[in-house]
Amino acid sequence: MTATSVGALLLCRADPETVRPVAHLLQEHMLLMPAGEGWSVLVPEGKPWRRTGHTNGGAVGRNGGAARGNGAEPVDRVVGGWATALAVGSTWPVLALWWDGDRSGYTLASGFRRPVGYIWLADGTPAAEDEAMRTFATRLGLDPVLDVQELEALTRADPGSDADARLRGLIAVLTRAGVALPPGLAPGEPADRLRSVAGIHPETEQIAWAGWRDAVRVELDSVESGSLGPWMLGPRARAVATAQIAAGLPLTLWGARRRSGGWITAGLVLLVQGVLGLAYNRFRSAAGSGPGS
Repeated sequence: MTATSVGALLLCRADPETVRPVAHLLQEHMLLMPAGEGWSVLVPEGKPWRRTGHTNGGAVGRNGGAARGNGAEPVDRVVGGWATALAVGSTWPVLALWWDGDRSGYTLASGFRRPVGYIWLADGTPAAEDEAMRTFATRLGLDPVLDVQELEALTRADPGSDADARLRGLIAVLTRAGVALPPGLAPGEPADRLRSVAGIHPETEQIAWAGWRDAVRVELDSVESGSLGPWMLGPRARAVATAQIAAGLPLTLWGARRRSGGWITAGLVLLVQGVLGLAYNRFRSAAGSGPGS
């Protein structure tokens, strides 16, 4: 099997608008699109993984992985790292689906908890602990009876199901949690094919690292477009900042006359917040972004 058989998808339990600013921090070129109600999918544009000497006598280890030599970085390790980085920087779980011709599997990352994963060999033979599947269901809030029964079926021997079929079975269970992958994004497809399919999707947007300044700007734009936006930028935010200054100045003077450190500190905090709020609004308005600019 050649390297063209390698592919991966990153399923995020959040909409694209929420995923976008965090995905930028991966510093990788990716394509982002909706993947069902409350879900998004990231498709890597590049292939940072490498495969060398993998199929000519490569030994299979205890975890079902073929031995890799010459410093090769397997796809599961690469996308597992991405999933962990995305999950640590967010409040939603990330599911990395991967395959490389010899194996298929997933890695689920959620916050700072240890990632959980599962592996199937090419012929569909399970090569992981059954407990991982139950942990997977719990962390995604799946049905503890119906969904868990179907997931546990994927951990039992089935001569009619290869590794890619196992992943498709996993995705079928997730459809009840809202997952709906765009047509053409399926386990077993090579990375080039996934990228081509994602590139023509009408709702696809490109994620590309453009430096820390742009990353901060994207994050600010995301916050300002959310529920906190009116309190950060625009007329309401400027009114709040002005009120803080109006309350902070006399409070500081009153505290100074009474030689009260506590009241002086409270007044200074209001003053600083008000001044910074007005300065932020002026800066962002000068940049031509946000509401009320």
